[in-house]
Amino acid sequence: MRFVDFLKTTVLLNAGSATVLGAIAVAGAGARSDTQAAVVSVGWWLVATAIGLLLGRRAEVNPPIARLLATAKASNTLPEQRPAALLLNRLWPLLLLTIGAGAAGLLAPQVPGIAAGFPVIWALYWRRQEAAVAAIEERDGAQFFVERTSPLRPIKLVRATGFRAFRPQQLNGAAR
Repeated sequence: MRFVDFLKTTVLLNAGSATVLGAIAVAGAGARSDTQAAVVSVGWWLVATAIGLLLGRRAEVNPPIARLLATAKASNTLPEQRPAALLLNRLWPLLLLTIGAGAAGLLAPQVPGIAAGFPVIWALYWRRQEAAVAAIEERDGAQFFVERTSPLRPIKLVRATGFRAFRPQQLNGAAR
């Protein structure tokens, strides 16, 4: 799976997880007529949104991703392409958070309400990384793919040769 697609999918899955957990929290609070849990949850979601926007405001690649791209091993062949298995392999903590907090929401609606804030932060923090990595790929004429590793080991990338974008050089604001 291409790394840019992995990043984009990660952001969307985190947003989806936050939405599901938020819906469970609101439904649980509504069923119990617990307005305090709903108000605290919404307040936390606003704080989480502000934190995510603040952390994710940079348009350049984050340092952990820069290190990951720099340490990618070069290859002339593509790694095994099994996107569903790869996503489950890498994003299992999000799946556990969503299922665990959603199940706990049957007993206490504040649990998914608080848990929903963390995927919000994560999604907003990583939202611009896909575009930054795509720009690096276009500049360098390479494509980065996620290599299959153990779910408990750090993610590894493979750098495959691609097509480099040809752009006329700018000299003092005018094209040659």
